[in-house]
Amino acid sequence: MKRLLYAIALAFAFVPPAFSTPPATFSEAKVVAKQKVYLDQANSALGDLYCGCKWTWVGKSGGRIDPASCGYETRKQQSRAERTEWEHIVPAWTLGHQRQCWKNGGRENCVDDDPVFRAMEANLFNLYPAVGEVNGDRSNFNFGMVSSVGPQYGQCKTRVDFNQKAAEPRDEVKGLVARTSFYMFDRYNLSMSRQQQQLLMAWDKQHPVTPWERERDRRIAAVMGHSNPFVTGERQWTPGYKPVADGVLSPIAKPAPRPAPQATLAKAGNGAASGASIIGNQNSRVYHLAEGCPGYSQVSAKNQVMFGSEAEAQAAGYRKAGNCR
Repeated sequence: MKRLLYAIALAFAFVPPAFSTPPATFSEAKVVAKQKVYLDQANSALGDLYCGCKWTWVGKSGGRIDPASCGYETRKQQSRAERTEWEHIVPAWTLGHQRQCWKNGGRENCVDDDPVFRAMEANLFNLYPAVGEVNGDRSNFNFGMVSSVGPQYGQCKTRVDFNQKAAEPRDEVKGLVARTSFYMFDRYNLSMSRQQQQLLMAWDKQHPVTPWERERDRRIAAVMGHSNPFVTGERQWTPGYKPVADGVLSPIAKPAPRPAPQATLAKAGNGAASGASIIGNQNSRVYHLAEGCPGYSQVSAKNQVMFGSEAEAQAAGYRKAGNCR
């Protein structure tokens, strides 16, 4: 009965607007996540992802942790322990490396040149407020069972094994992180190790969907236009599961061949050496120089736009890639 009353209270406490356009960038996603998903959760009994801490909203999407609400004790990084950060349940590092864009200039290159990565980075299902210090300690580690590490953050039950590069979240969210991981790997055609699958399948079974997880799914679906099928029960991850890949807009990027010499002749321009070619990405509206820009050879042929100078590219509304040296 208590669970039923809680579910009803949640449904009426926060009713999101009708379907709107999904956020296009991570920065936009953080603001949308606050306003349309977690606005009323700062003082809820559930708290942040890893420690159950309450917080106070600060600015457009930030927050200040109330350590007394969860018995939190700083391990090492005081400034990050005092604030909330937006955790990617499936790390951005994992997403970028599976898409291969991370290897050619890191996160900036992925944002500049891979529309699928941008969609993954801004996906609301994969975001959750978390204590910044724990978020930083978790880093890009996979989830796992951590039995050799004692309490690290006071009464916070999440533990991080830095030697084994594994993080075990508190029991209250193990089901949620499992079903979120299934969703991301399924939607974007990612590869998951057998060991990770077995662990997450166990968590999914041991920790069923909660009223809040269903409500969270409803709120996010109102923005994204679809639910997490592993929360609604439409799909179930089983051994040997084959991802549906319904969120893949383009294949994994492959290096594009360098233009033939006659195509690289450039007009003398402002900011670019004579004879150098400049490649623009018509999708991201970013341009790359032949020298000093790791993404120069990574722009897919169908998205390439050639310019004779930086001035010409800028006049056309393009900006230099952020990972250019």
